[in-house]
Amino acid sequence: MHALKDKNFLRGTIAIALPIAMQNLISFVVQLADTVMLGLAPGGETLLSASSLANQPFFILSIACFGFSGAATVLSAQYYGKKDYASVRVIFSIVLKAVILVSIVLGLAVLLFPEHVMRLYTDSPAVIERGAEYLRILGYAYFTFGFSNTLVCCLRSVEIVKISVVVNLASLVTNVFLNWVLIFGNLGAPALGIQGAAIATLTARLLEFVIICVYVFLIDKRLRFRLRDMLSYNGTLAKDILKYGSPVLINEVAWALAISLQAVILGHITYSEGDPVAANSIANTIQQLATIVIFGIANAAAVMVGKAIGEGKSHQEVLDLSHTLLWVTILVGLALAAVALALVPLLFQPIVFPLFKLYDQTALIATALAVTGFASIPLHAYSITAVTGVLRAGGDVFCSAALDISPQWLVALPLTAVIALVMDASCWWVAAAVQAESLLKCPLCWYRIRKGRWIHDVTLPEGRDL
Repeated sequence: MHALKDKNFLRGTIAIALPIAMQNLISFVVQLADTVMLGLAPGGETLLSASSLANQPFFILSIACFGFSGAATVLSAQYYGKKDYASVRVIFSIVLKAVILVSIVLGLAVLLFPEHVMRLYTDSPAVIERGAEYLRILGYAYFTFGFSNTLVCCLRSVEIVKISVVVNLASLVTNVFLNWVLIFGNLGAPALGIQGAAIATLTARLLEFVIICVYVFLIDKRLRFRLRDMLSYNGTLAKDILKYGSPVLINEVAWALAISLQAVILGHITYSEGDPVAANSIANTIQQLATIVIFGIANAAAVMVGKAIGEGKSHQEVLDLSHTLLWVTILVGLALAAVALALVPLLFQPIVFPLFKLYDQTALIATALAVTGFASIPLHAYSITAVTGVLRAGGDVFCSAALDISPQWLVALPLTAVIALVMDASCWWVAAAVQAESLLKCPLCWYRIRKGRWIHDVTLPEGRDL
């Protein structure tokens, strides 16, 4: 905890974590606005379920982008610590070209087979129909979103974070305004319902792409990543990205698939009353708000730890920095959990759930998911910062991937499926099963970090040709 006495530590953590938290908050408000406005439209509960499930492939793309950018961060943060900007530009180029390919494949899939995609998540004809309408429009956003989102995340590794706030703020204003116009038919526009929401989101994503491209390729003076750098390639760096990035990418995609599979399980629960999909959509949205600061700290940890290793800090200095960051995230997690749990009876049950037309059994399911999620925030805070921040920044990508994936696939998913679909247990047991992974993940992460064998300098010697 000695690092807490260092003003540079506090200043550096806040300088990175705060803009990222603001970006996450703006993204949350965009999602919340979509949810509120669709919930208020005619047939709101069906539209909420349809948009929630239709966004699952987009969620997978988002996580793939996070995985690609995480792969870049493992290397770029350490090269940035060495002030080797040429290597950072080559790393960005390789990763961005890969994510463009993935974005095209997923975009074509949802555009060409929207009904088939929806049937993976639900059996409801009405939800499938509305969700397919949504995908036929939003699918075009896949082609630009992968590039812009990955680039924004990559820039964090070299402490370029303020532009992400500008990008997301512009997206927020555009999305909310067009939602109001197109969902409800204001200002003389037709009332398009879920199609209007899709058009609004597509427009916002295209604007994000334009802003980040103009900034990076024409304005930025620190990294100086220009359009011609997209043609850059280095075989040795490509092998390092594959070596250290593949476990990160597999980790994020496996995590995203597990979250989607949880949505599939909830979508096939048959209660006499209530809509588990709509309840899960609202509960997840609320939980994201509670973890915004946590993800900011985790991203700050990845940059700070990687940079420290690249700068040649001693083994003990890196350990001290990592332990301090983990203690900070635990304390923040405890505070967030206390506040969130207190708001359940004061705000969410009497105001938020009725606002989204969640009543009776559906409201009970949302309450169960929210309460168990809030209670697990400190555990999630520690594991998120440990895996995506500390261990990855130290180049310990294989172990961090195993620590993140195994509890989810071997414990949480099977347990949730058995309790929900086989035992037909109450929603509280289902919600508890969803959070079971964190009980196993935290002690495993603690043991790995305490051993100190995760610190590796993954950069190449200076003087090699690029």
